Amino acid sequence: MKQIDILINGKQCQAPEGSTILEAARVNNIDIPTLCYLKDINEIGACRMCVVEVVGAKSLVTSCVYPIKEGMEIVTNSEQVFQSRKTNLELVLSTHERKCLSCVRNGNCELQKLCQEFSVEDEGYYDGENYQYDFDDSAVHMYRNNNKCILCRRCVAACSKWQDVGVIGANNRGFKTHIGCAYDKDLGEVACISCGQCIVVCPTGAIAEKDQSREVWQALADPKKHVIVQTAPSTRVTLGEAFGLPIGTNVEGKMVASLRALGFDRVFDTNVAADFTIMEEATEFIDRISNNGPFPLFTSCSPGWVKYCESYYPELIPNLSSCKSPQQMFGALAKTWYAKKMGIEAKDIYVVGIMPCTAKKFEVKREDEAASGFSDVDVALTTRELARMIAKAGIRFTELEDERFDDPFGEATGAGYIFGASGGVMEAALRTASEMLAGHSLEQFEFTEVRGMEGIKEASYELNGLTVKVAAVSGMANAKKLIKRMQEGDEFYHFVEVMGCPGGCINGGGQPVQPASVRNFIDLKRKRAAGLYAEDRVKKLRKSNDSPIVQLVYHEFLGEPGSQKAHQILHTSYQPRSEF
Repeated sequence: MKQIDILINGKQCQAPEGSTILEAARVNNIDIPTLCYLKDINEIGACRMCVVEVVGAKSLVTSCVYPIKEGMEIVTNSEQVFQSRKTNLELVLSTHERKCLSCVRNGNCELQKLCQEFSVEDEGYYDGENYQYDFDDSAVHMYRNNNKCILCRRCVAACSKWQDVGVIGANNRGFKTHIGCAYDKDLGEVACISCGQCIVVCPTGAIAEKDQSREVWQALADPKKHVIVQTAPSTRVTLGEAFGLPIGTNVEGKMVASLRALGFDRVFDTNVAADFTIMEEATEFIDRISNNGPFPLFTSCSPGWVKYCESYYPELIPNLSSCKSPQQMFGALAKTWYAKKMGIEAKDIYVVGIMPCTAKKFEVKREDEAASGFSDVDVALTTRELARMIAKAGIRFTELEDERFDDPFGEATGAGYIFGASGGVMEAALRTASEMLAGHSLEQFEFTEVRGMEGIKEASYELNGLTVKVAAVSGMANAKKLIKRMQEGDEFYHFVEVMGCPGGCINGGGQPVQPASVRNFIDLKRKRAAGLYAEDRVKKLRKSNDSPIVQLVYHEFLGEPGSQKAHQILHTSYQPRSEF
């Protein structure tokens, strides 16, 4: 790519042609602050925190949208620039609820950080209209406090452009402008899919997941409860970020140690349940091949996607796999097979999921998710909630010695690990389905074409003489594109993996929040996914059908994959959400 010569703060620099000033500065190791900017989806220059001087321009320019030109002279650190940024912050604070000490984002708030950097006082210099908004906690997974909103519109962009759901937007005008749903309905009254992508891009504490850690603390303190915890595949490569470790660091051993230190009776791995999901889903796929459809078979591991399908494409419900997600399968097995083995009544087992996903909070309350007669899972906590529990308990996370998961749900195959990345469920299912169709073990079992962070990935494979066309898609905007192509007859697939969040669970709405300064210039998804694929490569067992615990549970409890008993315990049902 052609390089352009520019001058930044008196220093000769180069940057790729077509770059904005913001991007050019970053290439040359100069950070320019932003609040509203999110690369590719929210490049609107609204907050004006990124203003800089350009020689020859009549006024300060917004660097996030201003393109560089050959010979351009830029100043990012003049007194005029600093004063303008400080004034903008003071204006933002004039209508901002400044209850920082009790805010969930205290210490990890982009607005707070900028105010510290520019020495903005707590008491603002501007008085004017300051509307007070009701606290909206109507949704099962999150709350909205518009009194802390700075109108950056990053949440709106994530909802409309990444997810193509668009249930929130800017309402009214002038001082009365606020982010909300159409007709100012509560979030719980609209077709929100609970993905939480709005939460991870919010620069303040205006929106956050509903923290259920108090319920877990109470369960841990109840001597009558046998409290067990399961951890999703992706949490082990993201939890470390909450404690300052590099993005993508695998902290599985420390995560297990911290959970045990918190007082859980057993610490188990959801990856093992993912192996059960593959056994059932691969069996379902082969059954559809034998009975010529209906095609495609859509995966059902992502509750955000399932809710999206029920709300926006109810006609596709017959195409959804009836398999419960790994979280729910684990809970179902914990309160049936495990309860029987341990001699504990199902009502006395309390199951906690540590998940990358706010939609899991919705999933635990779905109908037909109670195989034992009691909810399969009692509480789903996000990765962020677990991090706060660890900090509250005074556990020095980075200094912990690694520990192993408890048996019997402690040793998963590599297939279970890759569930956390887009394409991972598809590859895991194909590893097992290909051997089921062949009737013997296969030496080649990697399906790398469905890996990667592209929004839509397609591939064709020969499985025992049958050509199978598959796709893996992440983010609902991409899912909508693929569905449209299928409905218009442009594409046909036998099997489609859909992940609700772009990149899959590694980028879930419950993962540690990273500021825009990181999100805009570092590929979080690839770094996090790399940790999961690295673990898969070193596992001795990499196919779900080779798992000893999977074989044992089917042998002594479930029977064959796809059996009537397996359906009673490991499968679920769906319904159109016409109430929206």
